[in-house]
Amino acid sequence: MPWIQAAVSVSRADVALAETLLESQGALAVSFTDHSGEAILEPGVGETPLWERVEVRGLFPAGVDARKLQDVLSLAPGVTHPGQVAVTELGDRDWERAGAADLVPMQFGSGLWVVPRNHERPPGGGACLLLDPGLAFGTGAHPTTRLSLEWIDAQQWRGRRVLDFGCGSGVLGIACALKGAARVECVDNDPQALRATAWNSAHNGVSDRVAVIAADDYTGRAVADAVLANILAGTLSRLAGQLAGAARRGGHIVLCGILEDQAAAVRTAYEAVGVSIISATRLDGWVRICGVKQ
Repeated sequence: MPWIQAAVSVSRADVALAETLLESQGALAVSFTDHSGEAILEPGVGETPLWERVEVRGLFPAGVDARKLQDVLSLAPGVTHPGQVAVTELGDRDWERAGAADLVPMQFGSGLWVVPRNHERPPGGGACLLLDPGLAFGTGAHPTTRLSLEWIDAQQWRGRRVLDFGCGSGVLGIACALKGAARVECVDNDPQALRATAWNSAHNGVSDRVAVIAADDYTGRAVADAVLANILAGTLSRLAGQLAGAARRGGHIVLCGILEDQAAAVRTAYEAVGVSIISATRLDGWVRICGVKQ
């Protein structure tokens, strides 16, 4: 069926109002996209994007009143005339799977693959994480996810306990389970992320070892052998005590979502709560920080 997309560019302070305007008109989904070319990264748990300008997009079924959408969104702060609101028809297609053709199998390290379910498994051994293209935010294409997955591939996971905090589609936690982790807790505050993680874990045959937990229900104890968090740097710093507290003594804490000029602040935040930083690995302007809880 055809879909209608309405988009408006607002300042980050006005994102919530624009989202409310879209939802008031019956938007089936609302998404956020960087407007000015700054880095795009999945928001942290409990946060919306912090770019200076944000394009807020709403997805509507065919038949919605496009003129009314323009009129309503023209009320958003900073919009001076309806022409600043883009209302477009996306075409007669299954929107959830529209990007499937762009996804291809990706290898991380020497023994880990992320493969869309509409592709054949690559030849040879190694763990193979099957991902539904319709649920494919957090697929491994972003450098921060690549840094995380390459670290995961290099570790021994048999019998270990893992926390994937801000799990998105669950790629990091599920990869650990496929590599042999005994217990993985995937935590997020976004219901769509929780559904995607549950679906992906079930279709990868690891749902018996992957617990999908809403952020409000997570009561982290100091038992994780590894804590993985691929979220915004500010959130990583703010949650340093909580994430460090989820790891056992000697457990690893692996942090991604950090731009190079943010790495020093994140490092300081974790050293202040008893984490010894053992490495910082760079890729395309991003940094992976690895530490051990003392």
